[in-house]
Amino acid sequence: MVKRLYNWVLSWSESRWGWVALLFIALFEASWFPLPPDVLLIALCLGATKKSFRFATICLFGSIVGAALGYGIGHFMWITPDGDPTALASLFYEYIFSQEQFDNVGALYDRFNFWIVFTAGFTPLPFKLFTIAGGMFDINFVMFIIASFVSRGMRFFLIAGLIWKFGAPIKSFIDKYFNLLASLFAVLLIGFTALAFWLFGSTEAPADTETPAADIEEVVTPELKENINIEKCDTLDL
Repeated sequence: MVKRLYNWVLSWSESRWGWVALLFIALFEASWFPLPPDVLLIALCLGATKKSFRFATICLFGSIVGAALGYGIGHFMWITPDGDPTALASLFYEYIFSQEQFDNVGALYDRFNFWIVFTAGFTPLPFKLFTIAGGMFDINFVMFIIASFVSRGMRFFLIAGLIWKFGAPIKSFIDKYFNLLASLFAVLLIGFTALAFWLFGSTEAPADTETPAADIEEVVTPELKENINIEKCDTLDL
């Protein structure tokens, strides 16, 4: 089944409407389609190397619209007002991803926010799982779109750039090593960012230098208290 679907996707590279197929495959892949758009993107770029960046732009646009669609599905169509999974969610849990996997993604969102969306968009992780979960757990939509745009754009334009620069010989390298290198790059980027925050982050707030109330009581002498009381009485008499 997957092989047949793979061949069907590749067949669009020989059609004049290949770019339209790329747009919709990128769109639907971000919410439910099982195959990544990279398959058709690579084939189209190889067939028309000079148009590589145009194809990457189409792919990026479709993927961002698809990410917003996936977010909307998770936000509006995933949980009933009673807090139970909808029929769509139950179907998804049964055949695609388990509810436990969604809960795990929710825990990641609580800790990493931008970086978990970036990692899902740039690496071979199933992007649809993270787009739907983003809406389901109601993460910040603007941050979600920015992270999707940056990660998907880096991925698609890097593929297009490699093919534009090196042509057909680079295809075997992309097939074998691209996902591994993308995952390694994402881990290193997140690691160095976390290290930078740790090294250059704000230090602890300085201790409060105000004099405690108990110390103020000790400073006020009996004579000073008597004078204060006299002044209060004079003020009242006026």
